[in-house]
Amino acid sequence: MRILVTGSAGFIGFHLARRLLGEGHEVVGLDALTPYYDVRLKQQRQVLLEAMPGFRAVSGRLEDAGALAAAFADAPEVVVHLAAQAGVRYSIEAPFSYTESNITGTLALLEAVRSRPVKHLLAASSSSVYGMARQASRETDGTDHPVSLYAATKKATEAMTHSYAHLFGIPTTCLRFFTVYGPWGRPDMALFRFTEAIAEGRPIDVYGEGRMRRDFTFVEDTVTAVTRLIGKAPVQGQPVARDSLSPVAPWRVINVAGGRPVELMRFISAIEAAIGRAAQKNMLPMQAGDVTDTAAEVALLRTLVGDVPETSVEDGVRAFIEWWRGWRGA
Repeated sequence: MRILVTGSAGFIGFHLARRLLGEGHEVVGLDALTPYYDVRLKQQRQVLLEAMPGFRAVSGRLEDAGALAAAFADAPEVVVHLAAQAGVRYSIEAPFSYTESNITGTLALLEAVRSRPVKHLLAASSSSVYGMARQASRETDGTDHPVSLYAATKKATEAMTHSYAHLFGIPTTCLRFFTVYGPWGRPDMALFRFTEAIAEGRPIDVYGEGRMRRDFTFVEDTVTAVTRLIGKAPVQGQPVARDSLSPVAPWRVINVAGGRPVELMRFISAIEAAIGRAAQKNMLPMQAGDVTDTAAEVALLRTLVGDVPETSVEDGVRAFIEWWRGWRGA
């Protein structure tokens, strides 16, 4: 298939594009290589993709009409929209970067898809839309109380894609990702920051007094789920068990996770074990915009794609640190 991946030099986008290329698909990767974190990491990911047969890179932002036109020049059959301004805490510092990328950029992409119909549009959302939920979140649960602007823009992504699915018949799946981690991860995420600090003997800041839980999802498991979902475009009027399928559009939202939340302190212990060094911990209260728990109900995911691999946090953290050691020495 011909597949357009937006945000292909990003963390999940890179892993997804590499998997799709390895399976023999043609992939166009659209990415602006923005400097939210060290651009060299994005450049290194892109170099690896460009070395693979079937990959074509397009440089530019979603808001750039010329870049979008170039990305759609090969008439993609599927679009996986992962490009976004990420990060809950940064949304407090730079809110307009979120509305520009996550709302205006998504709208520009939807207009492009409207003009050049595809078999399936998959768009990244986030577990953050569930807000302060304290139980396993099901796709049909309410999402009316976001506690960060980042979450609000992801809720807007879901709403905008639904409206276009209804108006123009675009088969759309919104992907609610849950704390994805692994090799080539983002430097602003806890795993990267904790690893560097522990390895260098610096203290780590543990927010929420360490009582938080996250449905940590290893990146390769995430990619396995997404690649299987590509062929599962929603059809209006044909729901499956426990579906979130819209009654008025070929649109559904789905949790992409393992469904097994892990305590933050266990996650930190896995890092300590893999590095072979204990962490100095600064125990701090919750930060604004953070949530105490994320946990996914994954029955719908399993109905659609079957069982997805569930890498343990110990194995996943070990894989990240093996990569990190090689990357830091490069």
